Amino acid sequence: MNTVVTIDRIGAHVGAEVEVRGWLYNLRSSGALHFLLVRDGTGILQAVAVRADLPPEVFETAGAVSQESSIVVEGVVREDRRAPGGYEMTLRGLRVVQTAEPYPITPKEHGVEFLMDHRHLWLRSTRQWAIMRIRAEIERAMCDYLDDLGYLRVDTPILTPSACEGTTTLFETPYFDAKAYLAQSGQLYNEANAAAFGRVYSFGPTFRAEKSKTRRHLTEFWMLEPEAAYLDLDGYMALAEGFVAAVVQRVLERRRPELEILKRDLAPLEKIQPPFPRISYDQAVALLRDRGMAITWGEDFGGDEETVLSRLNDRPLFVHRYPAQCKAFYMQPDAERPEVVLGADLLAPEGYGEVVGGGERIHDRALLERRIDEMKLPRAEYAWYLDLRRYGSVPHSGFGIGIERTVAWICGLEHVRETIAFPRLINRLYP
Repeated sequence: MNTVVTIDRIGAHVGAEVEVRGWLYNLRSSGALHFLLVRDGTGILQAVAVRADLPPEVFETAGAVSQESSIVVEGVVREDRRAPGGYEMTLRGLRVVQTAEPYPITPKEHGVEFLMDHRHLWLRSTRQWAIMRIRAEIERAMCDYLDDLGYLRVDTPILTPSACEGTTTLFETPYFDAKAYLAQSGQLYNEANAAAFGRVYSFGPTFRAEKSKTRRHLTEFWMLEPEAAYLDLDGYMALAEGFVAAVVQRVLERRRPELEILKRDLAPLEKIQPPFPRISYDQAVALLRDRGMAITWGEDFGGDEETVLSRLNDRPLFVHRYPAQCKAFYMQPDAERPEVVLGADLLAPEGYGEVVGGGERIHDRALLERRIDEMKLPRAEYAWYLDLRRYGSVPHSGFGIGIERTVAWICGLEHVRETIAFPRLINRLYP
């Protein structure tokens, strides 16, 4: 019985006869030869069927297999730099596990809606394969970076009794005899965790009922959120800066072949090194007005403004000290200018806009109570959150980084819908 191997490790078996289990990605024939591209989820291998070397029935089967049929191929591995992945198999045996029906996704151009309707099949394409592998690397790199700094991963609830980022974007759901909401962020719980463990992070799905159809928005997305006691605004920006640079360099180091499949220009990514430029909200408003954009002081930046700002540099840009009126209730005011808060957003270059948002949290109970009342939030539902300011409160900071936006930027994608296996958009809940 031949050794069963995966395609990503087939280079260790040159000269040996092995077995690969997968699916037919493509087939082309040339008289006495059939070239089968076989995928197994880890890569693509070309298996060459030679008429003179095979029983007639095996050769005929090899030439008639339909796209995406599940197959098991056996053969001798040899090195060939011209082949996908640099290795090729000389076919010795073939078994069809299931013959696929005519496959709906063909080499011709398909519309986005058609591909999204068939997302469960579109994931099998080389492009989507590359994106998902890069996403997985990004997630691993993020967790590794924080783990190495001593941050503890603590999972936070998905069902919550109250809002974190404003009540207008909550998904409401029945919860026995009460109402609950899908989490917009794990941050409030992270603050409790940070008071217990010092430095923590959460990583999971978050939900925003935003009626937005932009290329940057999903209704369900994943976010990684570090939070640390005794961390100030400058400390947060330093943490985020090193974190983002390390993630980009990790992808360049380990996923260069996948980036090349996407035809990603690597030069901009290779420039992602600290320090990142930093400007205040006031300076950002002045820069936008100089470029003909009408913006009123106090407004948060939208996609258009972020695009302009993020094209000003070849590295991510911090914009700090936003007006309190456009930020969440928990943001710490600047002692020298109470009308602005000690927060900062990090805008990815090349027009991708915000990928990180965070800053210092209010640590004074009286001030936090006043902000809750000003925002007309139900104080009783935040009683536990206020408790954190009664028992050993300290200055603390954190941030959230959106996985999908980060993947879109690093991969050079036009829309976040390709950055997650099954995207949820305002007009899409299927498949």
